Amino acid sequence: MGALDGIKVLEAGLLVQGPQASATLCEWGAEVIKVELPGWGDQARWLPISAEDPRSGFYIGCNRGKRSVTADLRTSDGAEVFLRLAEWADVVITNFADGTMDGWGLGYDAVKARNPRIIYAAGTTFGFDGPEAAREGADLSAQSAGGLISTTGRDGGEPTTIGVAIADHIASQNLVSGILAALIARDRSGAGQKVTTSLVGSQVWAQASEYTVQLLRGSPAGRANRSHPLIPGIYGIFPTSDGWIAVVGIVASLRPKFYEVIGRPDLNEKFPEIFYWEHDKAALFPELDAAFATATTAEWCERLAAAGLRHAAVRNHAEVVGDPNAWEQGFFAKVDGPDGPVDVVCAPVRFSETPAASPAFAPELGQHTEEVLLELGYEWEDIARLQESGAI
Repeated sequence: MGALDGIKVLEAGLLVQGPQASATLCEWGAEVIKVELPGWGDQARWLPISAEDPRSGFYIGCNRGKRSVTADLRTSDGAEVFLRLAEWADVVITNFADGTMDGWGLGYDAVKARNPRIIYAAGTTFGFDGPEAAREGADLSAQSAGGLISTTGRDGGEPTTIGVAIADHIASQNLVSGILAALIARDRSGAGQKVTTSLVGSQVWAQASEYTVQLLRGSPAGRANRSHPLIPGIYGIFPTSDGWIAVVGIVASLRPKFYEVIGRPDLNEKFPEIFYWEHDKAALFPELDAAFATATTAEWCERLAAAGLRHAAVRNHAEVVGDPNAWEQGFFAKVDGPDGPVDVVCAPVRFSETPAASPAFAPELGQHTEEVLLELGYEWEDIARLQESGAI
C-alpha cells in the first residue's frame, strides 16, 4: 500500500508542470486519471525523440501509471464528463493558462460546487494576478523571466539556457507540496481549497539565497563562473585530461591536504586567505585547471576519495544510466511497455512502510475512456452518443 493509497487525482495537464506533479502522486500510491483532447492528447505526445523515433520522452517520463480518458472539455458533454470525474476525485490538477478552465466552466468554483472537498491545484507560467496572468508560456519563459538564465555562464560571456525543463520540474514539485498540505488541512477542516503556483514564482523561490543577496545589497549575486558566486572557496568544476570534475568545497583546514593531493603544495602559501572571493578565484582557478589537466577524471576521483575530499565526476546522461548504483538506488527501473520491457525514470523518494507503486508505462491516448466512464455510471448507449458527437 502506497503512502497516498485511496487518494484519487484528476489531471487536465500538458507537457511537464501538471503531468509531473500528478506522476509524483501516482508513484506514491494515488490513482490518477488523465483527461486529454480526443485525437490529439497532451501536447507532450507530439515532441518525439527524433525525426525517426516518434516516442516522446516528455510524455513517457511524466505520465507513467496513469489512466487516459479522452474528453473535449470545450463541449458541454465533455465538460460534464470532467465534472463527474471531479466528483470522484480528491484532487484536480491543471496547468492550462489562467482563465482557460474557467472559460470552459471547469474552474475552481464550478468544480467546488460539485465537490466541496476538492483540492483544486492549478499551475501557470506567470502567476494568477496582475496583467501577465493570462499570458501563455513554458519552461523557457520562467528560466528567462525568473532570472535563472542571467546566472549561467561566465562574466563577459553569453548566458545559456539550462539543458533540462528545470522550471517546469520545480513548479511541479511546489504543486505537489501544496496539494499534500491542502490534503492535511482538509483532514482537519473537511473542506477543500484551491492551490496555485507558477513557473516564474517557483524559479524565484528556487533562487531564494541569490535573490536575498539582491534584496540585501541591491545588486545580483553574479554569474556562475563554473562555481557559485556566494561560496567564497574552492567550489567548482575543473577540466581533467578527459573530462571534468567537481570539487565540492574545500574548507581552510583541508586545503594543505587538497593542495598536496593535486601536486601543488605551494598554493597553500600563495593563497593563504580564509575566503576566496571572486578576484581570488580568478587567480587560483587557472592554477587548479592546470593541475587537474594532468590526469583523468577517474584518476582524480580515486585520489580525492582516498583523501576524504568532497568531489564528483561531471557525468552525462549516458554515464549516469550506465552506473549500477543509480539502478540500485531506484533512480531507474524496468517496466513492461507496449512492445516489451522499457527502462524508465522513477521519483527519488523512498518510504520505509509505504513503498512507492510498482513502476508502470504511460497510457495510450484514450486507452481507458470506456472503462472509466462505465465506472462513473455511464451506459454503453451514453458512451456511443458521446463518441458520435466527438465529446470523447
